[in-house]
Amino acid sequence: MGPGWIATIILGGIAGWLASLVMNRDASMGIFWNIVVGIVGGVIGSSIGSVTGFLTTDAGWIMYLITATIGAVVLLGGVNMIQRGRMR
Repeated sequence: MGPGWIATIILGGIAGWLASLVMNRDASMGIFWNIVVGIVGGVIGSSIGSVTGFLTTDAGWIMYLITATIGAVVLLGGVNMIQRGRMR
């Protein structure tokens, strides 16, 4: 069983913050957007992890954090690509 709602928000915030550091967007994002990006990234990461078999139902909190961070990095990468396209 996965983490509960409160744990999901906490893990999402951590994952979003880590992703914003990796993607060098920490200065432009506040805690609210870190949490949002982390939660959406968690959905993306969980989907990818389930399809590839990387994330199973008995995965621990660390695996959820890793997949949420990977998903958040993918999300921020997509946002970066869209924003660069608008600047041209």
